[in-house]
Amino acid sequence: MSDTPVRPGRPSVRKLPQLPPAVRGLPSASALRLSRPSDTWFKPALSVVVASAVPHLTLLAIGRLDLIVYTMAGSLCALYGHGLPYARRARAVAGVVLGMAAGLAVSLVTASLTGSTAVLIAVGALLAAVQKVLCDATRIGPPGHVIFTFVSSAALFAPQRLGQIPGHLALTLGAGAFAWLVALAPALVRREGPERRAVARALEAAAACAADPGPRNRNAADPGPRHHSAADPGSRHRSAAAAAVHAAWQCLLASGRPTPVRRSLERLVVHAEAAFVAPGSGAGAADPERLRAWAAQTRGRGPVPTPPPAPTTADELYGIDAERAVLRAREGRRAARRALLRRLGPGSPLLPVAVRTLIGCALAGYLCAALGVGRPYWAIVTAASLYQANLTLSWNRTLQRTLGNLLGVLVFAAVLPVSRISPLALVCCCLFFGFAAEALITRNYWLGSVAVTPMALLVLEFGGAHPAGELIGDRVLDTVLGAATGFLAATLVTNRRAAGRVEQALDATDRARAAAERTVADPAAAPTERDRARRRLTASLVELREAGDTAAGEWWQRALPEQRLLAAERAGHRTLAATAPRRGPTAHAPSIGAE
Repeated sequence: MSDTPVRPGRPSVRKLPQLPPAVRGLPSASALRLSRPSDTWFKPALSVVVASAVPHLTLLAIGRLDLIVYTMAGSLCALYGHGLPYARRARAVAGVVLGMAAGLAVSLVTASLTGSTAVLIAVGALLAAVQKVLCDATRIGPPGHVIFTFVSSAALFAPQRLGQIPGHLALTLGAGAFAWLVALAPALVRREGPERRAVARALEAAAACAADPGPRNRNAADPGPRHHSAADPGSRHRSAAAAAVHAAWQCLLASGRPTPVRRSLERLVVHAEAAFVAPGSGAGAADPERLRAWAAQTRGRGPVPTPPPAPTTADELYGIDAERAVLRAREGRRAARRALLRRLGPGSPLLPVAVRTLIGCALAGYLCAALGVGRPYWAIVTAASLYQANLTLSWNRTLQRTLGNLLGVLVFAAVLPVSRISPLALVCCCLFFGFAAEALITRNYWLGSVAVTPMALLVLEFGGAHPAGELIGDRVLDTVLGAATGFLAATLVTNRRAAGRVEQALDATDRARAAAERTVADPAAAPTERDRARRRLTASLVELREAGDTAAGEWWQRALPEQRLLAAERAGHRTLAATAPRRGPTAHAPSIGAE
């Protein structure tokens, strides 16, 4: 209803909502702005250096540096899974190694059977689209599909014979097995490291929410309408806290059997969740300074802090144990597979992005081939790297990739004489740029690309020296053409399913909120049922915000139901706040020593 009063005797006139412009403004300066580095930037950086150094130096010792492209395919798998608990990381990185080998096998077989550039580009574009969809559906996380596309596209244009393929794939699998060991090696020193970092992030996000809960949560019991703006810091803090707490629970659920340390971490998440759902309650758990102190201790190498028992802590731990048992049961694994198939099905919101990737990579490759560029796979990789969740993010990546590659070409020109001093100098340069890329890319993608570009160019030197001017010219042309055609395809292939995903997320949030309210109102509901309903509501709110952010950056679509979005978030947060004091009788958790 309109807030403007209607005079008696006059019919009310309902204003129609104004549709947003079909084409939204695209940012430029913000896309290139540097951010703080990730708190774990050094982990993938060190992992890829160690995973690459051993195969590189082994091939150097036997004089077969020309095979590095195959071992590098396996070594790059060490970049994945660093945010996952080690039990899940083992499976995820093993899947990455097998996926990398599968893509490489397709490329090598294709390269050995045909020399047609048109066929090779078509296969490269198709592989890029499949890899994009699979990485997004499985949510393998950074660096996503780009590494797969880089390896498979480069292999398409390398001379190959059928008899060589088994040996080359064996090198990839061997290096991948070593990368798997490198990715899991930190478990020997700090078994609960990923869980501790996830919980620390949840505590920090809850502290920010408790310090500035926003006008809505200062009186969570008031159901009346409130003005809300996307720029409201309280809204951002609530959304970040919901996502961080949800990620912490998911990390703990996937971490394996409970240990004393994990039990302490679960209790800390209970406190973080209490601060998130009712930050204005004035409870001790919602003290921002205490939450930040716990986060610092949790992130450190000392013992995990022992918080005082929060209300219903025992019920919460019972609930997460029950949920862990369900997830590990046969029916839970089937449900996870069904969810994955839904993300890959005909109605998947990933389909438009896959079509963008296919068309953009094909156009980039064919255009470069038509202009006589000898390595069109660079254009394919450039186009593939652009496609993000929506068009605005893809535009940001276009700017970042173009600037980073052009600056990286200058860096390559400067270090090329050094790399040609000796084969060892070439290996050391590649290792250095591999470390620099992962160290810098978390600050901004363009900064990481400054290091990625010379590393990709130096890889060609392992097969023999090439004219520097030719390499630089081809790379600049491929970058410009790949970025231009890739973004053109993104603008032409509309993603109208983004708004549909918002509708689905809204319906899911409404259902989850209704279920949570029913369990809260039912005195006979088991504690595990209440906890599961609350976590399902939190997950739906996280999905709702992600779907809304994705759709807000798309072009050529119908207006988003912004009022319904805000109302659903308001109602969901009020229900979460209501579950905190109504989850049944207070139970005290056993002490750490009792476990």
